[in-house]
Amino acid sequence: MSRPAVLVLGANGRFGRAAVNAFAAAGWRTLAQVRRAPAYRLPHGAQSIDLPLDEPTTLCERAAGATVVVYAVNPLYTRWDAELMTLFGQGLAVAESLRARLMFPGNVYNYGEDMPPLLREDTPAQPTTTKGRQREAMEEMLRERALRGLDSVVIRAGDFFGSGAGSWLDQVIAKDIRRGRIVYPGPCDLPHAWAYLPDLARAFVAVASRPAPGGFQRLNFAGHTLTGDDFVGALEQAASELGLAPTRGWQVKGFPWPLIRAGGLFVPMLRELSRMSYLWRVPHALDGTALTLVAGPLPATPIVAALRQSLVELGHAPARLAAADGSRPSPA
Repeated sequence: MSRPAVLVLGANGRFGRAAVNAFAAAGWRTLAQVRRAPAYRLPHGAQSIDLPLDEPTTLCERAAGATVVVYAVNPLYTRWDAELMTLFGQGLAVAESLRARLMFPGNVYNYGEDMPPLLREDTPAQPTTTKGRQREAMEEMLRERALRGLDSVVIRAGDFFGSGAGSWLDQVIAKDIRRGRIVYPGPCDLPHAWAYLPDLARAFVAVASRPAPGGFQRLNFAGHTLTGDDFVGALEQAASELGLAPTRGWQVKGFPWPLIRAGGLFVPMLRELSRMSYLWRVPHALDGTALTLVAGPLPATPIVAALRQSLVELGHAPARLAAADGSRPSPA
């Protein structure tokens, strides 16, 4: 029997890379769509398609036979207004042309500042930010396309980390880890949902390997739900295992949100971050029961091990250790 084929759109991004690795490891013929040459070495069983999304005819010709399309495209945070919906529409057109099932990594933006502490598939969407409304509009497009025959599934997850640079972990929390400093963006006694990208990508493979129920489907990926204290404690342990423990102990500080809001008057990225700051003030977790019923038991990397590997990939490991496990700093 021929191997099943998957097309990963946006394979140069962090989730795209994790998806390529997970599907290839599971034996799928994996097609990695990128606008430019892959920024990392593709695994065995994967091949790149160096074409932009706005060349759908040629892209579909080169991806012929793909029965699953993973939409991992994510424009710069400050470019969502200009690019998000256009790119998503192009991705849907590719999936429809291939008659493939579209898989999309959702987030918790849809639920807004009044979201309950435990999010389920039937939790009502009540976005309170522009980005939340944009994310809900993307899912509404999937519902509408389901009426025209497109099968799709949103697997919703918490804050991404792992699989390279570009997350809260490396840009803020562990930015100065080598100096013994950790910055946590919210109250340390509130739970926050996290998703280790290699685990999330394996959940995508598990769902893709099951028969599609047809239409539009939503599932939640539980990931890791940790208070700030628990997350910081796990990070300290992971860093210590890599020989990064400071002799005078760790310094843990809060994030200067007032300065970020002030800076947002002049710097677009700071403005976008401040608008989403409620995510650190509102406790939340995702109920993964339905996903487990669909896909069976899912692998879950212990949080310390996940953080340790994330730090290694970011270059925070002695050269001998990085060489021993084959890890190298990886691009976003």
